[in-house]
Amino acid sequence: MDSLPGFQLRAILGEVVGVTARPQNKFTEGARSLTGALSEAGEQTLIAGRREAVERMAYHAREMGANAVLAMRFDHRVISATWVEICAYGTAVIAVPRSRVSRARPTRAIPAPASPPEPPPPAMYEASLPETPFS
Repeated sequence: MDSLPGFQLRAILGEVVGVTARPQNKFTEGARSLTGALSEAGEQTLIAGRREAVERMAYHAREMGANAVLAMRFDHRVISATWVEICAYGTAVIAVPRSRVSRARPTRAIPAPASPPEPPPPAMYEASLPETPFS
């Protein structure tokens, strides 16, 4: 999310990153199907890696004094044939709720018309067209 509806940014603290490395191993990912689809165990491994990267990013954001991270993204890279790096990054911010109380606006008295306005003359809005037969 690139914004926080209902909140105002008090401070932008800067970039925050969370990184984890996971083994890229056929045996730890579980068996794949003949179509090459990822197994349940492999999917859970990927989810755990992303979750750990986000938790580390959130930890670093709190250390900076942030209470939110905007524009969070994931990235990954293969470190070697057996390791992959998963990175979560974003912008650490301090956000505060916007006040629900609307600001008081000065009121202006609108004068009432002295008399109702006169309707326009009929020629302005009632035009008579010559009758043409449609065949």
